[in-house]
Amino acid sequence: MARLEKNNYNPIQKEELNAPVVFVVDMIKGFVDMGALHDEAIGNVEENIQSLLNCLDCNNVFVCDSHPPKTREFNSFPAHCVIGSEESEVVDSLKPFIKHVIKKNSTNTFMAPEFEEFLNSDLGYYRDIIVTGCCTDLCILHFVLSLNTWFNEHNMNEYRIFVVENCTETYHIPEVHDAPFWNDIAFKMMEANGIRVVSEVRE
Repeated sequence: MARLEKNNYNPIQKEELNAPVVFVVDMIKGFVDMGALHDEAIGNVEENIQSLLNCLDCNNVFVCDSHPPKTREFNSFPAHCVIGSEESEVVDSLKPFIKHVIKKNSTNTFMAPEFEEFLNSDLGYYRDIIVTGCCTDLCILHFVLSLNTWFNEHNMNEYRIFVVENCTETYHIPEVHDAPFWNDIAFKMMEANGIRVVSEVRE
């Protein structure tokens, strides 16, 4: 679960969800197991994501950072998750759960061409968008804020976005990037923008 100074979030029951789809964002080896940006503690949410996917038994989309060797994002972050590298692969424990994959070249899933295809072709099958993965204050935050803004722009009241706290985490670097602080800030920003943060999904 996300490292937090204090957990203020409540669970939701499975039956409260309506036509869900689960997004698993960047649970890949380059953020968990190896490489310049990995934090092995992010792997602590792997079992919770497995439990969520088993509980809901619905469609899912795994989103994977997959960068060309030369990409603008590397001006801001060390090189990571290059196309075809082991870093860009989903972590081993979650590979058996994959139903669909979207690859992205930025921190924001919403900007990926394959996600635009999802919006145009598949969104109508669902109502609740469940988001998990890493990193809470980067890829998760950017995605859900953009998606929620898009729903607002088009007055799509039938859709809800949930972020599951015990399936979400960010990285920790002492005196540089404090995971509990940034998790807390990110969740508060989500809630302030109409996104539901829940501690877990229960049977």
